[in-house]
Amino acid sequence: MTDKVALVTGAARGIGLATTKLFIAMGWRVAMVDRDREELGTASLGINGATPFVDDISIPADVDAMVQAVTKTFGRIDAVVNNAGVADFGPIEGTDFARWRRVMETNLDGVFLVTQACIPALKQTRGALVNIASISGLRASTLRVAYGTSKAAVIQLTKQQAAELGEFGIRANCVCPGPVRTKLAMAVHSPAIIAAYHDAIPLNRYGSEQEIAEVITFLCSERASYVTGQIIAVDGGFESTGIGLPALRG
Repeated sequence: MTDKVALVTGAARGIGLATTKLFIAMGWRVAMVDRDREELGTASLGINGATPFVDDISIPADVDAMVQAVTKTFGRIDAVVNNAGVADFGPIEGTDFARWRRVMETNLDGVFLVTQACIPALKQTRGALVNIASISGLRASTLRVAYGTSKAAVIQLTKQQAAELGEFGIRANCVCPGPVRTKLAMAVHSPAIIAAYHDAIPLNRYGSEQEIAEVITFLCSERASYVTGQIIAVDGGFESTGIGLPALRG
């Protein structure tokens, strides 16, 4: 066991839950943050060393109260994983401003708010930030005007954090997952889309939540002590091979 503490948002499922479990396996303690009370309660059951915090990261007052509660519970924060996000796909003409804001307030505003609130604690531990963007923030695609733009902004925000917080020993990096074999993805991706992704990805498969979590926890660890300001695509080579999936244009 170590005395290190990670705060993981969007921890009730998917990449956030996989990251939580890997931190625990590494001997860390984890503050699991999510706004879905029921799902978070179920996910946190039986995970020794993890404590659930039900909060909405898009609400400044919630974020401030959550960070105060986490620091009171654990006494420190060594790493922050800004994973919480919403996926909303639709055409530009069909994206009204309310829909745009729903995506931005979680995917971008939430990352800003959580990071800002955690800076005093991270200064004390010379800790690490890992923001979860997306391959959609690196390359444009149809139906992702709000989602892709929010993730591109997270990439730039990460660079700003690295530039400004480095003098305090705080490292900031960004992970951009490619297609990941989550329950949601498998439910909404048609066989044609799955086949198209396999054709476009050099490794010829989707990634797993565990594979993304491995990179996230590495970046939070001392093994990455001289890594900051980096944007890492964990995508099987997808970003390197061009753009366009005809099956996604329908």
